[in-house]
Amino acid sequence: MKGKLIIISAPSGAGKTTIVRHLLEKELNLEFSISATTRKPRGNEKNGREYYFLSVSEFMKRVKNDEFVEWEEVYKDYYYGTLRSEIDRIWAKGKHILFDVDVKGAINLKKIYGLKAISVFIMPPSIRELEKRLRLRGTDDAAGIKTRVAKAKEEMKLADQFDTIIINNQLEEAREDVTAIVTSFLKGKPC
Repeated sequence: MKGKLIIISAPSGAGKTTIVRHLLEKELNLEFSISATTRKPRGNEKNGREYYFLSVSEFMKRVKNDEFVEWEEVYKDYYYGTLRSEIDRIWAKGKHILFDVDVKGAINLKKIYGLKAISVFIMPPSIRELEKRLRLRGTDDAAGIKTRVAKAKEEMKLADQFDTIIINNQLEEAREDVTAIVTSFLKGKPC
């Protein structure tokens, strides 16, 4: 029997990657689904670990060959997607799949996999706090932060399309709330 899908999404800077890392540390038989992207690696990121880094032409070739379960242009000329081969790879190991994906990708995955998946939206406590977190993260210039905040406002309007919304006001509390929801879902209990 194939495993289940845990879909975590949030606006950039809301804490989803930190929560995903926390889930991977738990003994829940989860494996992280590595997304494909056309953006360049940041810092110590490695191809095949955080992302599969592809050129735009390679990404589009794979779209044309129907190799993606879902894909989106998240920012202008920055494409992200979930490769079918990635899902097959993880299910072949007998594991559940953990996704850290953009909001539209999360909604698409949930539509495709239905009851086999749970979608969790990590909500920042406020736009002001989100902007502060993005500045502290130090990965974007002022224009990049402005773009991310504008996108976050739009993404937050889609939160009601998720199974669960967790407000990340206190990180430890949010991590534990998400862990409890995921554990319950994997055990087959309603969330």
